[in-house]
Amino acid sequence: MNNKTDILIVGTGVAGLFAALTFPKEKEILMITKSDVESSDSFLAQGGICVLKGAEDYEAYFHDTMKAGHFKNDPRSVEIMIRSSRDIIKALVDYGVDFEKQDGEFLYTREGAHSKPRILYHQDITGREITSKLLAEVKKRGNIKIEQNVTMVDIIENNGEAAGVYAYDKEGNTFAITADYTILASGGIGGLYENSTNFRHLTGDALAICLKHNIALRDVDYIQIHPTTLYSEKQGRRFLISESVRGEGAVLLDKNGKRFVNELLPRDIVTQAIFEQMKKDGTPYVMLSLEAIGSETIKSHFPNIYKKCLEEGYDVTEKPIPVVPAQHYFMGGIDISYNGATSMPRLYAAGETSCSGVHGANRLASNSLLESLVFAKRAAGEIISGYKKSNFILHDDIPKYDIEKDNHINKQMILTEIERTEKNREQ
Repeated sequence: MNNKTDILIVGTGVAGLFAALTFPKEKEILMITKSDVESSDSFLAQGGICVLKGAEDYEAYFHDTMKAGHFKNDPRSVEIMIRSSRDIIKALVDYGVDFEKQDGEFLYTREGAHSKPRILYHQDITGREITSKLLAEVKKRGNIKIEQNVTMVDIIENNGEAAGVYAYDKEGNTFAITADYTILASGGIGGLYENSTNFRHLTGDALAICLKHNIALRDVDYIQIHPTTLYSEKQGRRFLISESVRGEGAVLLDKNGKRFVNELLPRDIVTQAIFEQMKKDGTPYVMLSLEAIGSETIKSHFPNIYKKCLEEGYDVTEKPIPVVPAQHYFMGGIDISYNGATSMPRLYAAGETSCSGVHGANRLASNSLLESLVFAKRAAGEIISGYKKSNFILHDDIPKYDIEKDNHINKQMILTEIERTEKNREQ
């Protein structure tokens, strides 16, 4: 492995990939990922990606985002995201992303807490469509190298500035990677929870490392529970039943087959209603009926969900399916500026591991991919505009890490910080 690079990007989801593609081709870029390149939550996103449909939609889109976030959002960040959305979509289309169209025009779907349809999608695998096309473009670039199964364990700090990271490979060999600039795009914290839609290896490593270095975090107690994942008694990641299913007409039913909530309310409100209904019914799940959507639409718009449910023994075109809330998304994270900068010079962050303030206390559906792309591009842009070579030379011995011990400590640090933040907010 090349242990010296111009830009180091930790993570290969949409934020990391889009940032890498934003840099000029003369910059040497190294991307590392804790697992393989397809094991990022970006591949799992189902519903779609929001876009400002036109100037007349701005106020409604802004209000929908703020209201869903309980007005705890940073209004300037929300504005930046919305006004950047059309350029982001154009860039994705230029990279070959195929959004659903009819007669040459984009089709839009609607999800919970949106006042109107403004979500572009590709069947029910929008995240896979976007991420795979970005990954394919990255692989064409001779200046970008990806190393898989490499885990970051610490930041290299030089006189208060980031100078790269310490990492280990799948054989447990620890090494240093030095860089002029580092971007953390390493995903969320779902692996800390028993029930989550996230990949299990996403355990918030970057947050724990930032805590060690006194790098500012923000809103780490803002953790989103998704109302509808397929109920299963099996261990492992929970399968998401996209919110766009409810946007297209699916309804939630109690044990008697009666509807008990408006399915298009914000996620946290629907989640609370489901928990209350489960307690009232004495059941570990509620039912979701897709009958109103129709068999043909289910199979064309939601083929992945249809297939997965069949594998679990449920034909969603014929009967309701059992669903239960599960941890889904992390709205907090490493505090970043409007251009992705952290409180440590030469260190940037983007995607779910960061907190731009866009989502507030509850993320509006399908804003995640957009927010990740917008601020990843802005981070790369700021690095380019003020680029200065680092004169750092690594002389010290590389620290030794007890992988199991350090992973346990990291998880405890994050959970303790979440609990501390919750208590401070209550006071």
